[in-house]
Amino acid sequence: MAKDSSFDIVSKVDFSEVTNAINIAMKEIQTRYDFKGSKSHISLDKEELVLISDDEYKLDQLKDVLLSKMIKRGIPIKNLDYGKIEGASGGTVRQRASLVQGIDKDNAKKINTLIKNSGVKVKSQMQEDQIRVTGKNRDDLQKIISLVKEADLTVDVQFVNYR
Repeated sequence: MAKDSSFDIVSKVDFSEVTNAINIAMKEIQTRYDFKGSKSHISLDKEELVLISDDEYKLDQLKDVLLSKMIKRGIPIKNLDYGKIEGASGGTVRQRASLVQGIDKDNAKKINTLIKNSGVKVKSQMQEDQIRVTGKNRDDLQKIISLVKEADLTVDVQFVNYR
């Protein structure tokens, strides 16, 4: 009897890479002419980025620098959930961006219905913040991986524990 193969669909962010991206972005901000004398700063507070700058225009520039560094380091920017821009001390503005970990219920339902409607003979089940997909044929699992990659989801997904 053939053993079932499986893999997990997860959504994770590597925080050491996020810290590296922040450090590189801060170095660039300190050397850029348009940020000279600015109070711009990026910090990581638990699972949340805190961006502080002089005004909304500079805050947008700060975000652009950070996003370019995150993309170069392979951090999924789909997993950033921006809060509203608020006033901070010293006449600056602050914006928080939480880093989404795990697959929420809406995306899990979307993935599960996508798998069921595909007609491929595999089983999928939700396990906490990830989805386990099992099937007898590894080719079927490959089809599911390509199907989920093409899906329009609000978070970036990775495929791990492929056995």
